[in-house]
Amino acid sequence: MAWFPMFIQLEGARALLIGGGKTALGKAQRLEPYGVTLHVVAPEILPALAALPHVSVRAQRVFCPEDLEEDFLFVIAATDDREANHRVSQLCHEKRIPVNVVDTPEDCSFLFPALVRRGPLSIGISTGGASPSGARRLKDDIDRMLPSGIGDILTWLDTTRPAIKARVSSEAQRKTVFDLLYSRCVALGRPLTEAELQALLEDFR
Repeated sequence: MAWFPMFIQLEGARALLIGGGKTALGKAQRLEPYGVTLHVVAPEILPALAALPHVSVRAQRVFCPEDLEEDFLFVIAATDDREANHRVSQLCHEKRIPVNVVDTPEDCSFLFPALVRRGPLSIGISTGGASPSGARRLKDDIDRMLPSGIGDILTWLDTTRPAIKARVSSEAQRKTVFDLLYSRCVALGRPLTEAELQALLEDFR
């Protein structure tokens, strides 16, 4: 069965990361741009993981059920012990805490997608665990298809929204303006200059 893609705001959230090795590091690195603080529990923790700005070492020991008593938005089980990861999954399901268990989709309540990110743009690809290599290949294909400068373009378009809403009263015209802005920016591979923006808006007084 396919998994439903749901985008969630993580800025300021707290999550529990169980494991301190390379797999845990990889998960932490993928989450770094999204503003979540990861509290790590593991007997041994890679220095590179502990050094990440959004990582807080909660305890250097094995996981215990009491670690789930705090208010965590989700849990990642990333140890090299499948039985321990499975036990974490069971406890999280009992407590209705979303959990991701590395390499074991059947123990997960959410999955990490193959991710393409450009500024505010995030594209997630999942095969529901059927083919991680397929998801990675699709990610690479999509990455190559993206317009040049799309991250900067989307960031700039976001900054223009208040001014355009104030200037163009008609909702239908605003939609036309935003469509034109996007098309012009993509054709140029960059945001418009102020002069280019004003010239485009001349037809929408």
